[in-house]
Amino acid sequence: MSPARAATVLTHTRPEQTANALGQLTDAARRAGVELRFDAGETAKHGLGPSDGIAVDAAVSDDVAVCVVLGGDGTILKALRRYAGTGVPVFAVNFGEVGFLATLEPDECDQGFRRAFAADFEQLHLPAIATQAGEGAHAAINDVSIHRKVGGRVARLAYGVEGEEVGSVRCDGLVVCTPAGSTGYNLANGGPVLAWGVEGFGVSFIAPHSLTARALVVAPDDTLTIRNSALEAVDVSVDGRPAGELAPGGELRARFEREAASLAQVPGSSFYRRLRAKFGLLA
Repeated sequence: MSPARAATVLTHTRPEQTANALGQLTDAARRAGVELRFDAGETAKHGLGPSDGIAVDAAVSDDVAVCVVLGGDGTILKALRRYAGTGVPVFAVNFGEVGFLATLEPDECDQGFRRAFAADFEQLHLPAIATQAGEGAHAAINDVSIHRKVGGRVARLAYGVEGEEVGSVRCDGLVVCTPAGSTGYNLANGGPVLAWGVEGFGVSFIAPHSLTARALVVAPDDTLTIRNSALEAVDVSVDGRPAGELAPGGELRARFEREAASLAQVPGSSFYRRLRAKFGLLA
């Protein structure tokens, strides 16, 4: 990759936490001759005005070399979804609780921003899960969750692969995850951790009312179908954000999409080292 000439900046909702890093980012960009672009929301959040190398109230566009994120996994996912399919890498500094997707930690900003603008990083190409339910289509970088409504009855979800029904489970919900998302909601469900680079997606259950419900890993070229077999609608979320509902008898289809988004990684980064650092030794 060539050195950056323009970069989008996205930050999380607490500007006081990112103020120091934003100052470091601005200084590094000026030294590198890079224009930083802030959309209207980011401009207002940080009280920015126009200045040399700073574009305020700028539309988020694809004609940048990198998207720099100061935030947690939610903000990083927002950036990955926005730049999915464009080839623009997301370079993220962790200002969240876990930050499993982050490129580096806040104390690494000085050298890290120089790397970002010099394109001195590796790119990890992340897959996505493409879903279709009725007329609604979505793509998830982390996961898709189907869960009973708050205060509603237990869900009953039937699931099958390539037209063959695998099972039907009474549960609070079900999670379909990518390898990147396998350390999120899926991990809390006791689902399998999938190393980055694995092709395929995981299925795990939220509070199954069954002694036989087991997690499943679906092959990358197979289509997963989930049917709501209960009498009430269930909610659907994509990467933790509400994405509609699945009516009684309704079906949601999910398939694996290779190399949907690009995540910047410091050279020599290891998925297993990151797993140990973020979650501790696995018993």
